Amino acid sequence: MPDDRTSSLDPASPEFQARRAAARRELDAIDPAMQSDAQADPLRRAWFEAVYARAENDPARVPWANLVPHPLTKSWIGLQARGIAGLRVLDVGCGLGDNAECFARAGAAVTAFDLVPAAVAWAQDRFPQTKVTYCAADVFAAPEAWRHGFDLVHECYTLQALAVELLPKALATLRSLLAPGGRLLLVARARDEDTQESGPPWPLPPSIFAEAERQGLTPLAIEDIATTAEITRRHWRALLARSEDL
Repeated sequence: MPDDRTSSLDPASPEFQARRAAARRELDAIDPAMQSDAQADPLRRAWFEAVYARAENDPARVPWANLVPHPLTKSWIGLQARGIAGLRVLDVGCGLGDNAECFARAGAAVTAFDLVPAAVAWAQDRFPQTKVTYCAADVFAAPEAWRHGFDLVHECYTLQALAVELLPKALATLRSLLAPGGRLLLVARARDEDTQESGPPWPLPPSIFAEAERQGLTPLAIEDIATTAEITRRHWRALLARSEDL
């Protein structure tokens, strides 16, 4: 007989999905980005804070919390022939910590941050024995000590949550966090250039990589990944380097 408590925390369970759908409707109703006439903070800080405040420790009520590493992040780590042990890794927008912990288990020295302190506290509660350094921070006001400080910056679903006018600054900021020879790993939903999708999130078009080059980031590999059993939407997975390092 299934354990109801376990089922309630299984993202694949009908119970979990029903709670998530209900939360999504509630959150969309208060998201300024869903209101065409709203003059809102483009970072949507208050909305992200509301997501975690309303969640009341139920991960189903956090739309991006699947309680496992993103499949494209996890598989990329597994594909690294030289491994990532010892690399200084920064996980951007860490949420509940699953991606950060995946890098840490592979031996990386991981710093993970989120805009919302409640997300950071939740991640620390989930992983009390963690080796990850968690902190609250704004990607556009990153600590000066992080500048040129990381061998790998991992960005999963943060760019697609930003208004389009913020993307050039965001890419330039991510570049500034890379050490010489460092790499940026980008995972995001994808769309064709001429396809318009309502959001947020806003899937990224191919021109995001041209913008990355304008901000000093050269793509080394761009994967256009179709839907699979694990990935229910088309995605990009891309590896970029500082242009001056090539």
